[in-house]
Amino acid sequence: MYRSFVLFAALSLPMIVNAQTNAGLPKQVSAAAYDPAALFAPGFYGDVHLATRSANGAPSSAYWQNRADYTLAVKLDTASNEIQGTDIIRYTNNSPDSLHSLWLYLEQQTYRPDARSNYYTAFAAGGHTDGYRLESVKIRQGSMLMDADTVITDTRLQIRLKQALPGHGGQITVEIRYRYVVPGDFGNRTDYTATRNGKIYEIAQWYPRMCVYDDRQGWNTLPFLGSGEFYCEYGDFDYRVTVPWDMIVAGSGELQNPQEVLTAKEQSRLNAARSSDATVMIRDVAEVGEPASRPVHTGVLTWHFKMFNTRDVAFGASRAYIWDAARVSLPGGKKSLAMSVYPVESAGPDAWGRATEYLKVSMEYFSTQWFIYPYPVAINEAGIAGGMEYPGIVFDGITDKGKVLYWVTAHEIGHNWFPMIVGSDERTYGWMDEGFNTFIDIYASDAFNKGEFAPKRDDEYAPGGGNPVDEILSLLKDPLAPSMLTRADAIPEKYRHPMVYFKPALGLVLLREQILGPRRFDYAFRQYIRSWAYRHPGPYDFFRTMDNEAGEDLSWFWREWFFHNWSLDLAVQDVRSAGGGVDVTIANLDSMAMPATLELVWKDGTKQRIALPVETWLQGGVRTLHFAAAQALAAVTIDPDHVLPDENRGNNGWKEGGN
Repeated sequence: MYRSFVLFAALSLPMIVNAQTNAGLPKQVSAAAYDPAALFAPGFYGDVHLATRSANGAPSSAYWQNRADYTLAVKLDTASNEIQGTDIIRYTNNSPDSLHSLWLYLEQQTYRPDARSNYYTAFAAGGHTDGYRLESVKIRQGSMLMDADTVITDTRLQIRLKQALPGHGGQITVEIRYRYVVPGDFGNRTDYTATRNGKIYEIAQWYPRMCVYDDRQGWNTLPFLGSGEFYCEYGDFDYRVTVPWDMIVAGSGELQNPQEVLTAKEQSRLNAARSSDATVMIRDVAEVGEPASRPVHTGVLTWHFKMFNTRDVAFGASRAYIWDAARVSLPGGKKSLAMSVYPVESAGPDAWGRATEYLKVSMEYFSTQWFIYPYPVAINEAGIAGGMEYPGIVFDGITDKGKVLYWVTAHEIGHNWFPMIVGSDERTYGWMDEGFNTFIDIYASDAFNKGEFAPKRDDEYAPGGGNPVDEILSLLKDPLAPSMLTRADAIPEKYRHPMVYFKPALGLVLLREQILGPRRFDYAFRQYIRSWAYRHPGPYDFFRTMDNEAGEDLSWFWREWFFHNWSLDLAVQDVRSAGGGVDVTIANLDSMAMPATLELVWKDGTKQRIALPVETWLQGGVRTLHFAAAQALAAVTIDPDHVLPDENRGNNGWKEGGN
């Protein structure tokens, strides 16, 4: 238990007395809404857990995870705005189960007029396409290549196997030829838009990909409706993007053929950026639209990228891009490269001219504080997706400037830690990526350039500004607010930001600052990241890890904050002289409990602060603390610094002569 603790005089520590046994207490002493038996109930984890998970929250020696490796090749037709491609997936079944069918996601189907997402109000598309047109789907088992037996259901494709895929390392290859029209500005996460010097394409969800078969559920086949994001298998990606000769492609991973797609000058500048803390221009404003900035002046160019041990890839493409880059210095002498691509409309020192700086410093902070960024490149791309993350690349707002651009850059690249490295299921548990990532943003903003854009409190952290623990109160008292454990797509839009971003982030702040303290929290949180890097954790894996590595039974906190929207109301009920000292009666009047600070101000002006652990409320909601003292109290306050989400601060204090 961590609390600030200050003593200004050599005063006596309190003796706690059960208020219910004190006959002289006034009648108003009660805590009818508080039930310690419900909050501290045993059996939070149950007696049974998966054999693939250790009791301490880490993967066990029996943990397994399937794998999907991809070879992709696509061509972008900028006249018809069409993608045409091939998708070769080498799928490895490491599970102990034989699989009689395979499931893949076809997420472009969400733009069809008959898609389920049209009946889902939060993110229903404002326009439509025909989705994927699958020209062929074949499977290869051993030396046999055959047409697949397929069934398409909304955004899912089932391949029914004539011969089951064995477990413990069985392999199969899926080969798909496909095409689709890129959605326009209604695409939300994948789109194209016009700029002064040409269209910008943001290409994501652009290939049929494997659903996850995991040890918690088997096949994860929730449809793509738009709010719930993604859950993907890890593997290696080798992909090629063919575009008109005058376009720049910025893709996840590392460019394999710079000598074919860049001029000698651009190659030299890119090499210089790898050793520069200052941003280096690879293609500047004056070169946009100039044929001399391209190695050929007709036809097409194929950009070749590779990315290893990742769960997805995405790319941007445009003839309008300005391009700059800088070195990222990582712990242990490791290096990466931060790059930004953006149109001339976004240029300028108060806008995207600092985008690479924002990206670089965020990567360095997250790497030092939590886990080293593992990939050779990260890209900040300007478009209309407005803030969307993929491994090694983020799509940020083309009109963003200043603190908004910094905040969105830090937030989106932060997603490379959650859920790109720690591979949680965003489509089910949105809070495990958005909430965790919003939490780490707070400290990144405090650290950036001596707090230039700090504090991050009035956007994703506290929508109304002010003290975040006050901002949460209306949510905790809202009887219609869903649980944080609600499936991501089932959370109404009114509650999506508060419940997926704000509440989990604030919960982790409370856990770090008020319950465990930074040293204990940071150690446990880092262990969670290390244990589940490139793996698939669920909520209980996080809860168990924090309990074990912090050395604290936090089941009460998980129950009240994550499973319920319970409220907190701490009160100072009574102060009176007793037995050569003073009795102070405090009460917990609502369902939640928290450790708290009690501040006493004595008649001579000295102050005493007492750190009350959560066990104060373990047996009941009312406690009397006896202080042996030769003088009277002038004031008593519980939670004097307003760090707890107390719904009624009007009963938090007592003053002599005031009540």
